[in-house]
Amino acid sequence: MNLPSRPAQYGLFAALLTLMLATRFHHFGDALHLPDASMAVFFLGGLYLRRHAAFVGYLLIAVAIDYTAITGRGLSFFQHYCVTPSYAFLLLAYAALWYAGRMYAPHMAARPRALLCGLGVALLAASVSFLISNGAFYWWGGRYPQPHFAEYIERVWKWGPLFVRTTLGYVAAGFLVHALIARYARPRDARPLAGA
Repeated sequence: MNLPSRPAQYGLFAALLTLMLATRFHHFGDALHLPDASMAVFFLGGLYLRRHAAFVGYLLIAVAIDYTAITGRGLSFFQHYCVTPSYAFLLLAYAALWYAGRMYAPHMAARPRALLCGLGVALLAASVSFLISNGAFYWWGGRYPQPHFAEYIERVWKWGPLFVRTTLGYVAAGFLVHALIARYARPRDARPLAGA
């Protein structure tokens, strides 16, 4: 898959940013409260945008959203339950997604096999990303005074499938849009003739 044109990259960057803002910010009420799409945004960003600067941009935006959401409620950012020394590991967790997408980009195509393989890569990347972020929070976050492996495994089985399933849902929706654009955006003379 070739890198999209510059205008398409800007449009895609904006679309993924909008998705992150709409789902990471929980200020739109219960009716519009969609699961956080950040993990999928990083995977899809790596797949379609690929640039290191875009990764850094999304990373800074994710931190800014968290900061605004926490301080907007009158809380101190660094005293929030989820903000511990392990918060820095989100860099690695999101990098696992971005660079897995970037690695798969040359193999991406609007064919069923390529899309299914892409979902497989997303599944693996989301699992690794979850293990990094959740593991860092559990072992180094300071919220569990006596962490032990059995409790950690229990937490992984409790929360991991939800995070990974949510990521795959958004990635699958992105792949559907990819397939539709590839099908209907081809030049007219490149489409098969009716009855051919």
